[in-house]
Amino acid sequence: MSTAVTPKWDARFLGPVPHDLSYYSKCMLGGALACGVTHAGITPLDVTKCNMQVDPAKYKGLSSGLSTLIREEGATGIWKGFGPTLVGYSLQGMFKYGLYEVFKDTYMNLAGEEATAKYKGLIWCAGSASAEVFADIALCPLEMTKVKIQTSPAGTFPTAFGPALAQMSALKVQTRYPFGSLVPLWSRQIPYTMAKFFFFEKIVELFYTHVFTAPKSTYGKSTQLGVTFASGYLAGVVCAIVSHPADSLVSQMGKESNRGKGVGQIASEVGWGTLATKGLGTRVLMIGTLTGFQWWIYDTFKSSMGMGTTGGK
Repeated sequence: MSTAVTPKWDARFLGPVPHDLSYYSKCMLGGALACGVTHAGITPLDVTKCNMQVDPAKYKGLSSGLSTLIREEGATGIWKGFGPTLVGYSLQGMFKYGLYEVFKDTYMNLAGEEATAKYKGLIWCAGSASAEVFADIALCPLEMTKVKIQTSPAGTFPTAFGPALAQMSALKVQTRYPFGSLVPLWSRQIPYTMAKFFFFEKIVELFYTHVFTAPKSTYGKSTQLGVTFASGYLAGVVCAIVSHPADSLVSQMGKESNRGKGVGQIASEVGWGTLATKGLGTRVLMIGTLTGFQWWIYDTFKSSMGMGTTGGK
């Protein structure tokens, strides 16, 4: 008499398609598209925000800051740092999204079916934090270059991508290039990414529990992608608030007058209140929109590949 064997539970087979090497590779490509395109597209906002953080007396607000940059440096001044932004955040997105899928499945399988259901929020946080560690290593040299380009007074530092990288390398003793900003970058990006993925997954779950109560698979792509964008935008607002003090510190480290100073000294001199609030409104607008579109691009790409959208039941 034969006894039926219950298949072992495996997180890699819970979605519409198996999570194999092809799946993870496509997620990495989707993440590169999502982060690279969106971050590069809002370069003018980023340039203004960074200058508001390092020189608040001169750059008092978003509109006036943009006007000042255009008046002093021309229309090209608001696109400073486009190259390192596009490349750096494409690399970051590739590891952030792709490795999140890998780590999430790995931690779910380590925990098992029962513990996964009970502690899924912790798994989302652990998976996203683990992925971000590697994503920031890839991003750091390009982020340091971007900030230096964007915050240096006109004519004092190259704005073209290649010459800027060469200058950063030549001045590595002073700039601590390529990984001098890695610790503050981790302190900014890891909480940001944990919030980004946790709140996204949680908000998607709430949408499909309380608003769209039929099985997720019964809704069309447009509805699912609408849920994706709304959830991403709301998650982005939380991300901006959580990570803003560390983001301000990264910008301050690129300021000429702070060369050679430690993170603690800069924070003490600027003040935690200023680090937490200066430029926050601009960053909430920027990160909310950015995060919403990132998730939308990522899930649109996944859907086009037949992989389904992220999150939900």
